[in-house]
Amino acid sequence: MNNFYGIILSVGLTIISLFLSTYLQRKHNLSEESSRKLIHISISNWWIIAMIFFDNWLIASIIPLLYIILNVISYQMKLVKAMERTSNNHLGTVYFPISLLILVIMFFGIWNEPYIGGIGVLIMGYGDGFAGLIGKKYGKHKIVENKTIIGSLSMFLFSLLVSIVLLSIYNPSVWTIEIAFALAIIATLLEMFSKHGLDNLTVPIVTSTLYFLITIL
Repeated sequence: MNNFYGIILSVGLTIISLFLSTYLQRKHNLSEESSRKLIHISISNWWIIAMIFFDNWLIASIIPLLYIILNVISYQMKLVKAMERTSNNHLGTVYFPISLLILVIMFFGIWNEPYIGGIGVLIMGYGDGFAGLIGKKYGKHKIVENKTIIGSLSMFLFSLLVSIVLLSIYNPSVWTIEIAFALAIIATLLEMFSKHGLDNLTVPIVTSTLYFLITIL
């Protein structure tokens, strides 16, 4: 029954995220980039629903698969304008649910440690999401292509916060701060140098895998 509730909540989160971003974009002149990042942040919270309600990796995979299908259709047909960039036509919106699916298989299926996947997903959601919002509004000094100092600093700070919270809840240790700091640095560098939306793959997968390797060592 919990799996059923998880599916319902997942669909509800998706509908609310898309509706809210579209509404704000149309009625309150929310910028294209801001609407994308709002969806980006809110959809990353799906992983929290998954950790609470799903006990089967196959069922947990349903939602990322639906996201992939929806995002491919939207990318090709410009179905959900709040999700797409008109100025930079890359597959970032498709890469993110692909990374969700890979992490579900890895950390719900192969290794039963969903919180490890959550580290990468929520770092990407909140770190990259707020980096885009803050960098777009306040960033003036660029460092790599269109990345700004304030944007990258925001990425680091939110990645650090996400890492500390999750590690403190699920696997606290005397090294929590140091590990969180290392994950935030890696995530920030990946976001900075990954081009064409590939940070939606590299950041969540690499940071979660890195933490998994740290726990083994």
